[in-house]
Amino acid sequence: MSFNPFAVSASARGSSVQSAIAEAAQKTGVDFSYLMGQAQIESGMRCDAKAGTSSASGLYQFIEQSWLRVVKQHGAEHGMGWAADSIGSSGAKMTVSDPTMRRAILGLRNDPQAASLMAAEHASDNKDAIEASLGRNATGTDLYMAHFLGLGGAKSFLGAMQANPDRPAAGMFPAAARANRAVFFNANGQARSLGEVYGRFAAKLDRGACVATGTASGQLSTSPTLMASAALEMDGATVIPGTGEEKGAQSASAWARATLDQINGQKDERRASVMRPTPDTARLAYMMLASLGA
Repeated sequence: MSFNPFAVSASARGSSVQSAIAEAAQKTGVDFSYLMGQAQIESGMRCDAKAGTSSASGLYQFIEQSWLRVVKQHGAEHGMGWAADSIGSSGAKMTVSDPTMRRAILGLRNDPQAASLMAAEHASDNKDAIEASLGRNATGTDLYMAHFLGLGGAKSFLGAMQANPDRPAAGMFPAAARANRAVFFNANGQARSLGEVYGRFAAKLDRGACVATGTASGQLSTSPTLMASAALEMDGATVIPGTGEEKGAQSASAWARATLDQINGQKDERRASVMRPTPDTARLAYMMLASLGA
């Protein structure tokens, strides 16, 4: 079954952000809480978010070239073969010859299901390369840096930070600093170091993951739908799984079972620790299944 390239907006309206992210986690093995934290940083959980200083758009704020590249590589695996087949390349640049098709493919960035799947695949693709470069397991923040700067930029950033965390980050990445001044500079205009930029992203991911798994308040509802939605309140915007209690319960159950499968070692063992459920994610999964009597 394929996505209809001319029904993207209808798909985006009909899909729940939470269930889309849970489905992406289930299908790829990438940790749900990491994907939630990334979406919170990137867009505040808004599928229609648009950057003012770059071509970035959607739930995970993919720029155009990054999106075309990941869809070309993984689109066919997730029902977007029509999109993958339409993307070509000219040197290092990804191209789509038909303007209408190009708009449809780029519009998928605003579809929560497509965006979540591609963000998860992108994270998974970056894992091995980062670990080979650093000689250690990749953290969620390492993976986020690869999304933010591209894989080559992340490897340069992380390698330089390992050698000298006090080095100013903007000098290494002037284009990124111009487009994201608040990331690279303090309010008083002072340049942040590599370690400071990395630390800020780590803290944001942690906060997003904390809210996603319900640990910010320390309490969860006994209803699976309300439990999931309460755990996913991001900056005042509640994300509700599915379109009703029954559908929400099904989404919660599917995600919880997949999460516990990962805990029990039934997923691909090549995934590093950042790709496996965190203790807080596991706690949410167990509570969901318990509330369903499953």
